[in-house]
Amino acid sequence: MHNIKLYGLSTCIHCKNAMQYLNEKGVEYDKTMVDLLDGDEYDHMIEEVRKLNPALSFPTIVIDGETVVGFNKEKMEKLLD
Repeated sequence: MHNIKLYGLSTCIHCKNAMQYLNEKGVEYDKTMVDLLDGDEYDHMIEEVRKLNPALSFPTIVIDGETVVGFNKEKMEKLLD
């Protein structure tokens, strides 16, 4: 079982594609839609994502400690196999 965390935006097509891909693979993952957070929770999450991905682009996905920036299907495939 993989440890997967997805940080995304509710309006981001690349985030939706990444979630669809993970769903099709049948893997469990935690997701956080950063743009739906408020106040301190939002600020904390932006800081957390920036540590993983200084460009602060979405989606930012962490698979077993490895950060994947954007919907990089090839890299995700390698980490999930």
